Amino acid sequence: MAKFKVIISDPTDGKSKVVEVEEARATPFIGKRLGETIDGIVVDMPATKLQILGGSDTDGVPMRGDVHGGNRRQVVLSGGTGFKPKREGARRRKAVRGNTITDEITQINLKIIEQPAKKTETKTENTA
Repeated sequence: MAKFKVIISDPTDGKSKVVEVEEARATPFIGKRLGETIDGIVVDMPATKLQILGGSDTDGVPMRGDVHGGNRRQVVLSGGTGFKPKREGARRRKAVRGNTITDEITQINLKIIEQPAKKTETKTENTA
């Protein structure tokens, strides 16, 4: 069965949290694409909306949003996810994963896009 290491980043404070999901908790991720939103209850964050940003498989091959499907493919890249050119105009054939999450993915990167408002407690002091 699928087992994922889910990395959730919070853009408001710049911190991230790692959660491991497997078995029944991992099934909501199967078939989702990059850019889709999911409910945070899957990773024990109720009332939170999360956006799928990326991921990688067991060999470290990254997912790429413009490659369709969930398979690993060899594509010619000129930059972006999977290839950082050292010279301008450089292109290279690299292995990347498609934009769909399958059982072969081991790491999923998520970003918090909506979360419940935190309660702020104000203390009143008597200065009499």
